[in-house]
Amino acid sequence: MKRVAVINLGCPKNQVDSEVISGLLSSKFELVPLPEDAEVIVVNTCGFIEEAKRESLDVIFEMAELKEKGSCDRLYVIGCLAQRYGQELLKEIPQLDGVLGDGDLIKTVDLIAEHNDNKVNVKKIYTNKKIQDFIYSDELPRKRFGPTHFAYLKIAEGCDNCCSYCAIPLIKGRYRSRTLESIVKEARGLASEGVKEIALVAQDTTRYGLDNYGKLKLVDLLQELAKIEGLEWIRLLYCYPDVFTNELIEIIASETKICKYVDLPLQHADNQILQRMNRRNSMEQALALITNLRKAVPDIFIRSTFITGFPGETERQFQNLLDFVRETKLDRVGVFAYSEEENTPAAKMPDQIPLSVREERKNIVMELQAELAYDIQQKRVGKDIRAIIEEKISDKIWLGRTEGDAPEIDGQIFLEGIGNYTVGDIVVARITGADSYDFEGRIL
Repeated sequence: MKRVAVINLGCPKNQVDSEVISGLLSSKFELVPLPEDAEVIVVNTCGFIEEAKRESLDVIFEMAELKEKGSCDRLYVIGCLAQRYGQELLKEIPQLDGVLGDGDLIKTVDLIAEHNDNKVNVKKIYTNKKIQDFIYSDELPRKRFGPTHFAYLKIAEGCDNCCSYCAIPLIKGRYRSRTLESIVKEARGLASEGVKEIALVAQDTTRYGLDNYGKLKLVDLLQELAKIEGLEWIRLLYCYPDVFTNELIEIIASETKICKYVDLPLQHADNQILQRMNRRNSMEQALALITNLRKAVPDIFIRSTFITGFPGETERQFQNLLDFVRETKLDRVGVFAYSEEENTPAAKMPDQIPLSVREERKNIVMELQAELAYDIQQKRVGKDIRAIIEEKISDKIWLGRTEGDAPEIDGQIFLEGIGNYTVGDIVVARITGADSYDFEGRIL
């Protein structure tokens, strides 16, 4: 049985795909953690923005070099970059044995297995469906990466929002919700494996159910997930603001298992820019939603992401974004310099902003947020908060995350406490110190 290593790049949604691929491959190969030990290497790529594409290419070239040294027999590239640039990758990187888009995950794994079993035919394999039909199911095996107490739970594939700057609909196809029953069944399985915290992910979690049920079903899903014994935290990521309902606010406020944390990708705060982005919300609607969330859930952590240097963004419009960040005082903020993606409407727009200006504006927003975040964090000092234990540092020092910190995205909390704690335990701690990103606390 050949040894195979799966390298995951990109977002949490990609991670779920890589875990499923690993689960499927494990019936045909021996999985190994290090590519240096593998005879077959599978790189699951990201092709979302320029920075992610560069990272994916860097890893592919690194693995190609590894293959040239003889430690690897076969090298395959799958995922978003493969879906977007499959033919080009196969042409430009001769070390590749196959490039497979992510339209059919199961077929991809079967093709890799068949290709490796074929001792005579070494012809390179290539596939990338233009329209994706694949939808993730609880019936697929999954070899999870990372900590045993946390898991991402993907609730939908694809996207219908068609934001003018985004290539995801071109890569992933139309929005396709999983059935509620399938998601709940998978969540029960995760809980039985010791998972305490799940984070719901999709390109747009708030739109869950609209396609196959004819109505928004995220609240119904949350109600069912909250009933699962063993699950302690349910975290919401990628919540688009235009369909963020009052019912959703109410369940976040009332259900103790739902983390008091919301990820709202707002992208900008100038109405003209939002229209050019083909976003469905206005600045006023975003402000109203933030106000309503804070009114219903006073201690809620709100995270958002913004794009700087979108085509035609004037100094005045950029200032509107800065004013919005200053006014809202969001707990967590991420910023991307606009990435010009081919075949998107935004890439064809006039008045493209120089890359240096995009980056400069990004840095300005991040510097402002760092200043604001310090004051925001300081206001939580002295308050009690739930935290999940991630690592033991010493007999009395623990590393964890508060319910306001998503894994791999936000900050951490350094906890002081003597006790028989284990990784995955959820404790109540009093915040004793803070900087712009992390907390210090004492377990009560």
